[in-house]
Amino acid sequence: MKTAVRYYTKTGNTRRLAEAVAEAVGAEALPLTSPVEEPVDVLFLGNSYYAFSIDPEVRKFIRSLDKSKVGRIVNFGSAAMLNSTWKKVKAEADRMGIPMDEREFHCKGEFRHLHKGKPDADDLAAAAEFAKSIVGE
Repeated sequence: MKTAVRYYTKTGNTRRLAEAVAEAVGAEALPLTSPVEEPVDVLFLGNSYYAFSIDPEVRKFIRSLDKSKVGRIVNFGSAAMLNSTWKKVKAEADRMGIPMDEREFHCKGEFRHLHKGKPDADDLAAAAEFAKSIVGE
């Protein structure tokens, strides 16, 4: 199974998760500025809530995807307050005709004084196990 890992982060939390996911599936964690040029079965997409929505850069990235090159998107991320970005990402993926996996990985992320040290080693290990479960189907 061919995989790619892309992420968007402002704090570094989602980058750390992306690196754990990428290592688990034998891919490279790259920022959204790196387009998906080769066809992939699974695109792991890391993101978070910023001001109660996904960042405009995440929307722009999803809208730039070629649906013939992406089998499905698997969402993952972290946030200090809000949880899943899945619905927001799915809405964009639906616009592009790209399937979204129903499963996702999410954990708390450190922001200012909230959730100090998150994601921690346990969170990174859980993200890696999640990714392995997706590609091990």
